[in-house]
Amino acid sequence: MAAVTSVSAGSSLQHRFHSITSSCYSSTKESVTYGLATTVSRRFSLRLSYYPSTLRIRNAATKPAKSPAEEEWSTKRAYLLEKRVRSVEPKEALRLQQENNFVILDVRPEAEFKEAHPEGAINVQIYRLIKEWTAWDIARRVAFAFFGIFSGTEENPEFIQMVESKINKDAKIIVACSSGGTMKPTQNLPEGQQSRSLIAAYLLILNGYTNVFHLEGGLYNWFKQGLPAVSEE
Repeated sequence: MAAVTSVSAGSSLQHRFHSITSSCYSSTKESVTYGLATTVSRRFSLRLSYYPSTLRIRNAATKPAKSPAEEEWSTKRAYLLEKRVRSVEPKEALRLQQENNFVILDVRPEAEFKEAHPEGAINVQIYRLIKEWTAWDIARRVAFAFFGIFSGTEENPEFIQMVESKINKDAKIIVACSSGGTMKPTQNLPEGQQSRSLIAAYLLILNGYTNVFHLEGGLYNWFKQGLPAVSEE
């Protein structure tokens, strides 16, 4: 059994910030790496055409069909607002968890979750390390490497299935990631800022979850405010 230890407000904050800054724009990186991967994939496919024995890999270079998570942010945001998905600040989220049986769904990678998370939170990562070695996946790995990222990620195709195995459809859920993102417009970001938790909220609503909330400011603000957290070693 994993040992659980309390995490103080200031402990490992610098390390958490490093983790957050390396991951909070994951959805943006996915978009950019998609463009780079498409180019690499096409060139890779052409090169493989010289080798008949690798025709199967060449055919795999085609980008899979667009998933709901890859919809334009403006589309996802409009749907979340239409379904009245509400954002809550960390202190309100803690109160809802303690007094109203809300479930905190942490969609960060498992390693980040184990380092520190709100007590009682459930972890289902929305993105995972790229697993396959098709030409398309190789192209995506190369695209991530362009940014100096050698552990590229992809959408977790089992995300909804894993959530359904842990959380009932009628549960009240607060979705959390590192940065949180926001649906609130600002002068520089008139449509807010997309994040992993907002993408996850969108997928949950599409798949029949009706009581979905979003953690504004993300877990970075949760830890910064010294709210209860635990780690698994």
